[in-house]
Amino acid sequence: MSIKLNDNPHRRYNILTGEWILVSPHRTKRPWQGKTEKNNPEKGPDYDPSCYLCPGNTRTSGETNPNYAEPFSFTNDFSALLPDTPKKELNDGLLKAEAEQGICKVVCFSPDHSLTLPLMEIRDIQKVVKMWKKEYAELGAIESINYVQIFENKGAVMGCSNPHPHGQIWSQSSIPTEIQKKSKQFKEYWERNKRSLLTDYLKQELELDDRILVKNEHFVVLIPYWAVWPYEAMIIPRKHYQHIGQLNEEEEQSFAKAIKELTIIYDNLFETSFPYSSGIHQIPTDGEKYPEWHFHMSFYPPLLRSATVKKFMVGYEMFAGPQRDITAEMAAKTLKELPNKHYSMLNK
Repeated sequence: MSIKLNDNPHRRYNILTGEWILVSPHRTKRPWQGKTEKNNPEKGPDYDPSCYLCPGNTRTSGETNPNYAEPFSFTNDFSALLPDTPKKELNDGLLKAEAEQGICKVVCFSPDHSLTLPLMEIRDIQKVVKMWKKEYAELGAIESINYVQIFENKGAVMGCSNPHPHGQIWSQSSIPTEIQKKSKQFKEYWERNKRSLLTDYLKQELELDDRILVKNEHFVVLIPYWAVWPYEAMIIPRKHYQHIGQLNEEEEQSFAKAIKELTIIYDNLFETSFPYSSGIHQIPTDGEKYPEWHFHMSFYPPLLRSATVKKFMVGYEMFAGPQRDITAEMAAKTLKELPNKHYSMLNK
């Protein structure tokens, strides 16, 4: 007998990491229960004189931002990695450490302090994509940099210390653990099938159409079958590209459109500025070819039942493994039923 995915406790396999997730749909038959509080603050100012990311303002380092009108990047004043760290190691029995070099940058998406990605125009999000491409190429070309991680933490609940629309880029000499896990899975599938793992996965998802949220000519947005977070989503290019540098002008625009449409749906779910951590996974920049890799962008939002009810990774998740109650199919159905126009604009 086949498992009833929306009724029976079961485990799902993550093809990208080789790990399993426990799913317990019998615990809740609905995406949320009880109150559904909204947290909809008024639109903030276009410019904040106290914001260290706004154009023309002075940061705590003493540097002054230019009066930028388009996406602006700079080296993080409080970088987690430094380019001149001495290359040293510690080997003391079972105690091991090695120095890590790197460069951390901040990318301001817009000069407008009040905007987030779902509120930006597609053409302006495309400019962010171009900035990501530029930084990926330039940082990746540095000899000591072997991986470039592009990401955004949106919202105070995700640890974002400044509401100005921005993301970060951490580039480093070693290849992070998540990338190593995915590289292993991609390579094993490529060697067996001579095809991209995500190409075949995307084909199956499009045929089933159970978890697809948004699609255009070049990109597909879906809830991954193995999603951990309640409304986790992934943006996958239809073409087998290893990194964002391979996108042409038209594909950049399609990528920007997919980002905007997904984040609008997110905001509309609980009529709030939806928090998340998002990141792009792509090939390392260590000079290897990685033909098996297929780049993708993931979104991990913590909200569960309302603007104020969050999913916490505690207890079983901390000591055993990831678990969720809402199935990927339930989440996809909920998101697909939402309007594609931002809730703040519905009555205008």
